[in-house]
Amino acid sequence: MYNYFFIQIKKTDDKYKKQVYNCVGCLSMTKTKTVDMTNGPFAGNMIKFALPLIFTGLLQLLYNTADSVVVGKFAGNEALAAVGSTGSLVNLIVNLFVGLSMGSGVIAARFLGAGDKKRIHRCVHTAMSISLVCGVIMMVVGFFFAKTFLRLMNSPENVIDLSTLYLKIYFLGAPGSLVYNFGASILRASGDTKKPLYILLFSGIVNVILNLILVIPFKMSVSGVAIATIVSQYISAVMIVIFLMKDKGDIRLSLKALRFYKVELKSILRLGIPAGLQNALFSVSNVIIQSAVNNFGDIAMAGIAAGSNFDSYVYTCTNAIGQTSMTFSSQNIGAGKPQNVKRVYRNAFLMTLIIGSVLSWLGFFFREPLVGIFSSDPEVIEIGAQRLALIMPFYVLCSLQDTAGCQIRGMGKSIEPMTISLIGVCGIRIFWVFAILPMMYSLINLYWAYPISWFVTLVAQSVLIVITQKQLDKKYSLAT
Repeated sequence: MYNYFFIQIKKTDDKYKKQVYNCVGCLSMTKTKTVDMTNGPFAGNMIKFALPLIFTGLLQLLYNTADSVVVGKFAGNEALAAVGSTGSLVNLIVNLFVGLSMGSGVIAARFLGAGDKKRIHRCVHTAMSISLVCGVIMMVVGFFFAKTFLRLMNSPENVIDLSTLYLKIYFLGAPGSLVYNFGASILRASGDTKKPLYILLFSGIVNVILNLILVIPFKMSVSGVAIATIVSQYISAVMIVIFLMKDKGDIRLSLKALRFYKVELKSILRLGIPAGLQNALFSVSNVIIQSAVNNFGDIAMAGIAAGSNFDSYVYTCTNAIGQTSMTFSSQNIGAGKPQNVKRVYRNAFLMTLIIGSVLSWLGFFFREPLVGIFSSDPEVIEIGAQRLALIMPFYVLCSLQDTAGCQIRGMGKSIEPMTISLIGVCGIRIFWVFAILPMMYSLINLYWAYPISWFVTLVAQSVLIVITQKQLDKKYSLAT
């Protein structure tokens, strides 16, 4: 009936096409660049959504990888150790705030699924206001307390000055980093994962070119790669803001409308703060492990920094599946279709299992060439390869537990996965470093903290998903 009505109107007066189209509920018939998250087939739509997200994450990783490769090849082991040893500390501070962007994405997806234009507008402008305020806070804290944080991590004296210099410059780019992450989260919530990819493709190229120019001919070492990174971050921020301001849909950004809307702020913080704390908990445990690594000297620091780069690539690819699951689930709940959530997670679990397993075993079999990308020192390569040999066969557990945590947030819960991470990841790793590691003080013994914590966390999160799904089914069955 709707199709016939639309055709008749089109024949009589084409200028009313859009108005009548909206009135009869036929928006799904128009061509769109966004992904339909509430109608099947979900596997194809999820892959279509996730692939640009994967490439975006990989490009974002090129920032740090390019830093490590350039300083490792052209500035020496101390510079590589200085840059690599800051990774866990950077992630600790950044992830705390980026969790808020995840919360804004979940809330935006929920309102988009429900078609609530007023609340979408408020969510977008509240989220971007949060990004600016948090970016300034992160910049100030990171810049003035960089050396204090590094001393708490037992950073060796021969690299602490270089690490401090890198961190101080890096955190000057914090506002740009958060503006991009919040803006990208809003775009993804609407089903658009391509624009963030295009932005990072451009800014990533700028980052690599500046790395090479500032480090090789200008001999700027760690300061050169840090400057290249923050320039790229601000380019990304400007571009994401321009895309949002030019958007023709409900997520259009107006700089004049930037403010905190109380109800939307509360909703974002309710999901975002626990998500940020959960991300930070992973980083806290990694900071503690990095502190233990620092005691083994700068060669060990350089080796582990080089080896852990591949972890990040596997995690990024599978985390994109988790982000996809979270966004799809949130939109379906907003649209009143909780029955689709099971199908979404089933597809996400299988995709994570396949991608995570393939990449992990590639990392295992090609561990020495992968570490050799970052350093030519045989000792550094040996240490990095040893780490990959133990970690990679189990890394799929990390991927699966991350997807499970994202799914739970997409289903509307954030405190519970945070608590599980507190116990299963942070708690176990802290216990391991202070109670188990002293029994046999070696890097191999230290590495075992990772797979054990992943397994425990995955089991607990899987149980929580089953419980939460039953609660959703009961809630919506009563509502109908």
